[in-house]
Amino acid sequence: MKLVAVSLKNFRGYEQEQWIEFGDLTTVVGRNDAGKSTILEALDIFFGGGVVKADNTDKNVLTDDNYFEISCKFSEVPSSLILDAQAETTLGAEHLLDADGHLHIRRRWVCTGAKPKEEIHAVCQHPANEGLNELIVLGNAGLKKLAQNRLDTDAYAAVNKSTNPQLRTALWGTEELVLEETSVPLSKEDGGKIWQKLATYLPHFALFQSDRKSTDADDEVQEPMKLAIAAALAEESVKELLTQVVDAVRIRATELATRTHEALAEIDPAVAEGLIPDFKSDPRWNSLFSVALQGSNGVAINKRGSGVRRLILVSFFKAEAKRKLEENDKTSVIYALEEPETSQHPHNQRILLDSFSAMAEADGTQLILTSHSPGFVSHLPAKSLRYVRKDPYSGAPTISEGTDDTWTELADELGVQPDNRVVVLICVEGPHDVTSLQQLSKALHESDPEKYPNLITDHRFAFVPLGGGTLGQWVSNRYLKGLGRKEFHLYDGDVKKYKGSADQVNARGDGSHAITTKRLMMENYLHPEAIFQALGVHVEFDHQSNVLNLVEAATKNTEGVRPMKNGVVKGRLAEKGFGQMTAALLDESDPDGEVRGWFEHLDKMARS
Repeated sequence: MKLVAVSLKNFRGYEQEQWIEFGDLTTVVGRNDAGKSTILEALDIFFGGGVVKADNTDKNVLTDDNYFEISCKFSEVPSSLILDAQAETTLGAEHLLDADGHLHIRRRWVCTGAKPKEEIHAVCQHPANEGLNELIVLGNAGLKKLAQNRLDTDAYAAVNKSTNPQLRTALWGTEELVLEETSVPLSKEDGGKIWQKLATYLPHFALFQSDRKSTDADDEVQEPMKLAIAAALAEESVKELLTQVVDAVRIRATELATRTHEALAEIDPAVAEGLIPDFKSDPRWNSLFSVALQGSNGVAINKRGSGVRRLILVSFFKAEAKRKLEENDKTSVIYALEEPETSQHPHNQRILLDSFSAMAEADGTQLILTSHSPGFVSHLPAKSLRYVRKDPYSGAPTISEGTDDTWTELADELGVQPDNRVVVLICVEGPHDVTSLQQLSKALHESDPEKYPNLITDHRFAFVPLGGGTLGQWVSNRYLKGLGRKEFHLYDGDVKKYKGSADQVNARGDGSHAITTKRLMMENYLHPEAIFQALGVHVEFDHQSNVLNLVEAATKNTEGVRPMKNGVVKGRLAEKGFGQMTAALLDESDPDGEVRGWFEHLDKMARS
């Protein structure tokens, strides 16, 4: 399942219900104490991640209610659920999906005792007809009795009376249903069984906090290794093996308990009466495994600096990104990280950002970040941003998406401050364009260091990914004007409206310059040999071919090559394909010298 949105109500600072939507990569931004970490910790409580436990003090101090709620909506729900050996059903058949076809689970904690008591409901479009609105909470006996009264003789004889889903379907078919938004309890009878099954499909959630202690094996040092264990346990092949273990133990243990019960009945029937062998619960596998990293020089990792400890995290995500892309892993995992840029050198921040982007393109992976660093946020996709700020009068947090209306306020809130070494801002559509240009500049710089800058190491240049969907707003509203730097804009030639944005930049008269590529997209400047060296596929294309589609098709039709989706292809070509480019290959693929002209102009801008 995939997380679509979460809402908080009466939870800490969020008194009024607030919804926040999630994509593959979501970045929650705002000032300190705005309410960013609260969102991640609420998710950890909902998914049972183990970092944060629900407590009475989590209830908002201003509310008159005696509870707090954390609700999540999911897409990509399971196609069927097996409640027991004879009962198979679907969420749609049970009327447990909302109006958008999502699974909406509301978890409420009532804070009237020493510890909060949890209630679980599905908020859904459910039958409101009298007598048919509470079938989920009826047991088999209750359903059969109701069916006897409502079904005619033939219908009652035809229905499988030992299967609750079929009984409910038959009962709901007795009249035209009126569906209304309803909160259906998932705590008893088949409601409880449905929740138990759904819980096994929930994404694995791993929270990495910025202020985690660093004293022993359960601290920040161990966290990346815990993420590795969580990822391993979430793999389908591992799940199947563990299920076999649980089933085997359950069968043998229940058999032994049954024989013990029978022996007790022979000795004292009165004591044995009413006792039923019951296998209590499945094991918590994640608590049974531990992995450690030991320094080769004998120095424990948790005695190293905070930057080194977080570098382990960077390495984990880089390795996991590569694995998911190469293995086409279907595991559903949510990684949540508070301020991942903390204690990291800018070079390592770049590696981390590239890893996040790659992982977000892989199936079954979502990443949720928090940050208040303008430098870090500026490299993230515009559509991924969620802006959290406190109301100046009430102090209550509000959440909004990074739309055109919030860009200016967001820039002011984060306090964008320029690096005085930067002379030229290179404005491109997205992070893959950054990687592609860096690789090309490196190849040209190696052939002629005096003429071509290396954009990876030259501090005179800084990249600004504008985001394709908001590029026009960046240009027309001049969000970067306050930085006082010349701007070099480079846009793909595949979007006609970008020509108008380029014309606006060139008309400024402040030394800024904008270009739209003569070819369809950046990938059209690659040499076919570089693509083959990077991905192992042969493709032929011209200046206006959709290279991404051609490479995607080639990966699916080439034996021994793992199929890749379009978004994955773009990332791999940016890093690996352009990484194979040399000055000689560029001269063959671009004999007119268009690409060389870009970098020559950049060098001229930096020197003037």
